[in-house]
Amino acid sequence: MDTGAMALRGRGQARRAADSTAMAVAARAGFAARGLIYVLVGVIALQIAFHGDGDGRQADRGGALGELAGKPLGSVMLWAVGVALAGMALWRLSEAVVGGAGPDGAKPAKRAAAAARFVFYAFVSFSVLSYAAGDKGSGSGSSDRRTDDVTATVLGWPTGQWIVGAAGAAVVAAGLWIAVQAVRKKFRERLRTEAMSPRARKVTDVLGVAGGTARGVVFAVAGVFAVVAAVRHQPGRARGMDDTLRSFRDLPAGPWLLALIALGLAAFGAFSWCSARWRRL
Repeated sequence: MDTGAMALRGRGQARRAADSTAMAVAARAGFAARGLIYVLVGVIALQIAFHGDGDGRQADRGGALGELAGKPLGSVMLWAVGVALAGMALWRLSEAVVGGAGPDGAKPAKRAAAAARFVFYAFVSFSVLSYAAGDKGSGSGSSDRRTDDVTATVLGWPTGQWIVGAAGAAVVAAGLWIAVQAVRKKFRERLRTEAMSPRARKVTDVLGVAGGTARGVVFAVAGVFAVVAAVRHQPGRARGMDDTLRSFRDLPAGPWLLALIALGLAAFGAFSWCSARWRRL
């Protein structure tokens, strides 16, 4: 068998694996796990909005894992979330290798984005599974502390200010893009809307717009803090998700604004559950 035939056969096997029932189950489980984390973050942020520091809990992934760990069967739930996120990582890897759903799923830009998401979800899955296995400093670490540490390290490099500033600007742009795409309801293109009832479509639209907009706003604000940290050469100015959310509380009508953002993040979690049911794979 020549090299070309072997390559063609390999691509065919990769495509069959990507289109398999097992891969679909893995992807949908990943969306469900992501939804659970966002709902928990939203709940914690809502408590912070009206009850001070939220009893010391962090409104980020670490705080969400801590919430799960404290529930009955918490250890089992943590393992389930970690495995489900690993499934999401594998699905994103398959998209990077053979392309995703839709006519433009095989475009280089789409595959590159899938590869980046694979790396992200692989890291998140590893941190959750490490936390479930007993490494309490892994998945539950404060996003604010990690952000400070990384920012301080990069600012110590010769071109660190430019790198942090560029990264912050990129996060601002990504956040605005996420919010605009949500308002335009572009998420419909990735859902099997034909399989949804009229009521399900309406509910999913509301969750997608509210959730995507809130998520985009949080990203954009976090990016602004990174830019400020770069300009002032002060690592402490950069903020993780928890401190970014808490910053809304310091604005006029802050508790209500933070509550609105918190409900939006919870809505994104619920939208992720809709994606687990109706996402095109």
